[in-house]
Amino acid sequence: MTEPVLAALAEGDTETAGALIGTELGAHFASEEMRWLSRYRLGQLRAVPSRAGWLANVVVDADDGRAVGHAGFHGPPDERRMVEIGYSVVPELRRRGYARATLAELLRRADASPEVVTVRASIRPDNTASLATIAGFGFERVGEQWDDIDGLEHIHERPSPRPGTGTEFGFGLHDAQISLPPDGEDECRAVALVARGPEH
Repeated sequence: MTEPVLAALAEGDTETAGALIGTELGAHFASEEMRWLSRYRLGQLRAVPSRAGWLANVVVDADDGRAVGHAGFHGPPDERRMVEIGYSVVPELRRRGYARATLAELLRRADASPEVVTVRASIRPDNTASLATIAGFGFERVGEQWDDIDGLEHIHERPSPRPGTGTEFGFGLHDAQISLPPDGEDECRAVALVARGPEH
């Protein structure tokens, strides 16, 4: 998301943020959790504006244009060339395949960047839904950590299949879409990650 979008969301102004992105944003995007995250990402973006594309996107259903969540990385690649994924689906839209579709798109982007060799996911051991989401994507548990907000987290990492061979992906309005076969009760979904609206 761009600075104006994050600034609007940090104030709970979903109308302005939605207009900038080009899609309506529901009540989830005005929640205190989303406002806190937007303030945090806004600080990161202002510190290093050129790395904005690593930070936050709105997840949009590619079929009907609905905003179904948000996703991105916790920051640009670190000294290990590692990035950590972060994503969330609107509560009432969960268990419909959006999380796995979003994860697949994040991994595709990480794999396309020569800056990345490792992707990390930190998940509470009792978060069975998130553990099920990453299953089958090549993650292995490598350790644990204590998070001040979530408590104990298990650290899962996945190597890039072809480290350093991709090309840097562009940021802005991302039209890349992926679809996944049904998995259990999940439906097949296609998503697009949107950082900003179309250029005029």
